[in-house]
Amino acid sequence: MNYTQEKKQIFIEKCKEHNLKITPQRQAIFFELIEDKTHPSAQTVYNRIKEQFPNISFDTVNRTLLSFVDIGLLEVIPVRGKAKRFDSTTREHGHFNCIKCHKLIDVTFQDGELKTPKSLQGNVVLNKKVIFEGICKDCK
Repeated sequence: MNYTQEKKQIFIEKCKEHNLKITPQRQAIFFELIEDKTHPSAQTVYNRIKEQFPNISFDTVNRTLLSFVDIGLLEVIPVRGKAKRFDSTTREHGHFNCIKCHKLIDVTFQDGELKTPKSLQGNVVLNKKVIFEGICKDCK
């Protein structure tokens, strides 16, 4: 099974698990994200989806994206001073945000895992998000 097929299967399973109806609009929104590695904003997804579904509203797209986050299909990437961005890669990884062109680049960690600092031992860590900021090699 290739990456796209695997993601589509996960989409179906997660929607069923959370009693979320699998509509053509929801499918289109999710599939738009798994094909796009630029970590689009809700506005970007809306602009693309409205071509296929002219009557869909921005609010519907935004709420759908947030519901996908709630059920674990997507991750939100907060970008300081900009609209939040969405990522369909939910495995543990970080991001590099170029402060000039606002490109987001996936960052993998040594051994594929972000280690929890020893200073947090005894705490329950539910989520790890790392965002490096700087200037990408294209803008440098």
